[in-house]
Amino acid sequence: QVQLVESGGGLVQAGGSLRLSCAASGRTFSNYAMGWFRQPPGKEREFVAAISWSGGSNNYADSVKGRFTISRENAKNTMYLQMNSLKAEDTAVYYCAAIKAVDEATVVSQYDYDYWGQGTQVTVSS
Repeated sequence: QVQLVESGGGLVQAGGSLRLSCAASGRTFSNYAMGWFRQPPGKEREFVAAISWSGGSNNYADSVKGRFTISRENAKNTMYLQMNSLKAEDTAVYYCAAIKAVDEATVVSQYDYDYWGQGTQVTVSS
């Protein structure tokens, strides 16, 4: 079992930046591949980015590639999503997720992830 808590969401103007954080409980954080998902208003939850448990590889949705950066600091049990050049269409609830015993960043389906945070709201004004 692992508990995840997101933070860092808020209101930002288009073109601005935000950094989301995901704090994990326990001392097994490094054994989980991690991902970020988001759910825009009126739409289904969608994949944003993933990172291997080692932090050595990552994967991004085409919609955020070149603008968002995923990273993790396993010693601090924390994962980050740096979001730059934000657009109005980035407005969504952002969720942190973890998948047990996977050292890869290729899992993009929400149904394959084992643990979820409660989400943090990101609103980008146009």
